Formats: sequence, structure tokens, C-alpha cells
Amino acid sequence: MVRIRVLVVDDHRIFAESLAAALAAEPDVDVCAAGSGPAALRSLERAAAEGRRFDVMLVDADLGTAAAVPARAVHVPEPGEDGPVDGISLVAGVRSGQPAVRSVVLAEKDDPRRAALALQAGAAGWVAKDSSLQRLLAVIRGVLRDETHLPPALLTGVLRELTAARKHRTESERLVESLTPREREVLRCMVAGLGRKAVAERLFLSPHTVRTHMQNVLGKLGVHSTLAAVALARRAGVGPVDLGPVELGQVGLGVGGGPGPTGLTRDVVERGGQLA
Repeated sequence: MVRIRVLVVDDHRIFAESLAAALAAEPDVDVCAAGSGPAALRSLERAAAEGRRFDVMLVDADLGTAAAVPARAVHVPEPGEDGPVDGISLVAGVRSGQPAVRSVVLAEKDDPRRAALALQAGAAGWVAKDSSLQRLLAVIRGVLRDETHLPPALLTGVLRELTAARKHRTESERLVESLTPREREVLRCMVAGLGRKAVAERLFLSPHTVRTHMQNVLGKLGVHSTLAAVALARRAGVGPVDLGPVELGQVGLGVGGGPGPTGLTRDVVERGGQLA
């Protein structure tokens, strides 16, 4: 019998343990529970290292709501990260680090905007918490067949959200295309979190010239801050420049306001209309 390894992630311990116990009663399901995003990441990394990867992760939509990120901004967490991680960001992190793991979001209520954001982050399903166990098991088995599961009542709203996000992405792409090759290179450095001095050293330019390029980038993109420029770049699919070991030490304040991250946390992911 092929067994399905499931990780339940919910910071409400009673719910998490009850759901884990119910799933464990199935003859073909092995299940573990984690009470936070960082704990889930540790469990996933440990299981992968031991050759026992999880197949499906069930994530509370309201996980870490006290630290929830703004709409359409998804922070991709790192396996060793200890701070609060919201549910959709956890989905994005797992999709980036362990793409074979299917994520299903468990929600107290249907929300087309958040469901669309979850799909963009890499979720394969959205299930109401008041659904039956049999319905949840059907979704778990379905996503392992590469199916995407949404409640019928959410379909219209989710399609509307995805269409609007794709339009937003198209507009962002048009603005990025207005940049010169050098300005695009500077923008990629900005996405990577490099400060003006580091950009100047990388591109062999003076800080004054880099400052001019950055001002031109902001003006052409129609934004007033590096934060907004990076968010728009992400919507347009612009990624960061590859940073070497030396440059990683030069990363300044990142989009999230703290030190520029590395690895899975290299930057804040602004998914826009891009389907993960």
C-alpha cells in the first residue's frame, strides 16, 4: 500500500491534533502536526533529510495572522527562519524549496481574493474547515494527481481576481519595457536588495550615476520608493541579479525593512498575476 505523508500546520493546537488524529485513522495516511510556520519548515527539512518527504501539507489560512503581510505581497520564508510566518507565505516557501510537496489551504470562510493569492503562491487546493473528512481526503488524493481543488462557490470570484492580477502584471511589464538596458540592470540590483554603493561597485559606476539611474527607474515606473519599484518589478517577472559570496555581505535593507535575505528569503515576492 502506498502511504500518503501529510503535515498539518495550524497554530490552534486542539484543531491540529484532532485533524491529525482523524487523518491517522485512515489506513494509507501517515500524519504529523506543526503549530507554526517555522516548525513546519523544520519538519519538512528534517523529513527530506531522512528520505521521508511529506506528500501534502495542510495549512491554516489564518496561520500567523498577527504577522500577516499586505495583500499580494508574499514573503518567502527560509527553513531556518524563526519569526512568524503567515499561511500563504508558508505555501510560497514550500513551493520554492520543496516543489514536490502539494499544499492545501484550510479556511474558516471562503475569500476569493485570498484563495487567488494562495493559488498564485503555489497552493493546489482551498478547503473550508467545516468540510467533511471525506471531502478533505478526496482533495488530498486529488492534488497528488496534480488536480486543483476549489469550492464551486469560489470559482467565479477567484477567476475574477486572477484576471485582474494578470492585467496588473501586463501593465507592470509595459512599464519595465520602457527602461533602458542599464536601468533594467539597476532595477535587478534593487530587487536583490543592493544599496547604491554596492550597485555602483557591481556595475563599475559612480554612486552619483547610480543615483541618477535609480531616480530614472522610479520616474519611468511611476513610483516614489524603492519598495514600490521592487514590488512592480516582481509583478512584471523581474528577478534579482545573482549575488556572489562577497555581494551577499553588501546587501542593504531589503523590501521587508530588515537586512537583505539570502536563499529562499532573498526578497519579498510580489506575485501579481503570475501563476506559481
